[in-house]
Parts: sequence; structure tokens; C-alpha cells
Amino acid sequence: MAKRGKKYQEALKLVDRLNKYSIDEAIELVKKTSYAKFDATVELSCRLNIDTRKAEQNLRGAVSLPNGTGKTVRVLVIAKDAKAKEALAAGADYAGDAEYLEKIKEGWFEFDTLIATPDMMGELGKLGRILGPKGLMPNPKTGTVTMDVEKTVKEFKAGKVEYRADKTGNILVPVGKASFGAQQLKENIQAIYNQLMRVKPSTVKGVYMLNISVSATMGPGIKIDGSTIA
Repeated sequence: MAKRGKKYQEALKLVDRLNKYSIDEAIELVKKTSYAKFDATVELSCRLNIDTRKAEQNLRGAVSLPNGTGKTVRVLVIAKDAKAKEALAAGADYAGDAEYLEKIKEGWFEFDTLIATPDMMGELGKLGRILGPKGLMPNPKTGTVTMDVEKTVKEFKAGKVEYRADKTGNILVPVGKASFGAQQLKENIQAIYNQLMRVKPSTVKGVYMLNISVSATMGPGIKIDGSTIA
């Protein structure tokens, strides 16, 4: 741990924790402060002035990143017969019904995104206690409960990401890898920021976007001046 701590401290020296950087400066810094030996994931963290106990402020959805996440997304589709075949033809890693429901019950989670047709939600609902805590339960808000299986599979394979506010109003979303070009990361950050601004609840009073920061895996958080993003 001491070795990691030393590298983190060195990375931290490059960042003024009190300063809000322009989006271009923040991206340059996040690439510089990524010291992991692997290609680190870059994440955007947004702290919103929302009360998630109010239904209209409990933000959840999905947004397509123009440059993807740099990660191979494993997609499971719970659907019957023709729709399962449609899912596999569109690039889903797994598709079916009873067999996969049973596998999940037994603790199998070799997938990142779960898409389901509406007729299967009754069965999936029984697995809510298993899927819910992992954030894997399909939801109409994120477009993962759908009859348009082909389009949805292709979108998530191409880099569509889900976002969800936690109890304190924080949203954490991957925006790519440290190896991405600065422009690729910028476009992905803009896509998420613009989406969050679009879905701003009308009942929010005062400042909506309280804090925005970007960080690489294990690296320090770098605050971004929101006015430089759009």
C-alpha cells in the first residue's frame, strides 16, 4: 500500500484541490495523474442539488457516449424465442429465458448490462433482491425494458451507459479510458453533462450542479468548472 500511496501523493501534487479547472485542463491533468499500470478508467462524478426521496428528483437514465467507454460490455437479454434470437443476431453475449433466470438465482453474473422484454419482467421481479443491489435490474427509464431488442443491444454494445443518482445526489459515470484522446474524453463528458442538464427536475431550487470532477482509477479527483463544458 505504501507504494501506491507514494504514487498517489505524487499525482496529488499536480492538482490544486481547491481550484476548478477548465474541461481541457482537467482532461490533461487526469491523463497525467493516471499512474495505474493498466489502462485506467476515467470517471465523471457529478454532485447534484437533488432530493432523491422525491420521485421526480430520483434521476435515472442512460446516455450514448459518442466514443464509447473503451470497455467490452457483456450484454444479457432475457427474452423468449424470436426475441432471444434477435438479441443474439444484434450482438448480445447471452439471450434466453428460464435457463438464464436459473443461472442468476445460482449466483451467475458474467454480464454488465441486463435487457429484458416487458413480458419477462414478472419473472425478473422475483430476482429483485439479487439484481437490485448490483444495479442490474432492467428499468424502462434506462431503456433496458423494451421490445426493440436489436436497437437496444447495439446501443449498449456501442457505449451507451446508465446513470443513477445515489441517496446523496451523486452520479458516477465512466467516460472512457486514460488512453483516449483528449477530444474523445471531452465529447463523452459533454454528452453526460448535457443529458443531466436536460433532465434537471423543475422542482430543484438554487444551484443544480453543485460539483463536477473527473478522475482516473486510483487517481485524485480534479474539479471542473461547469461553464467550460457545454
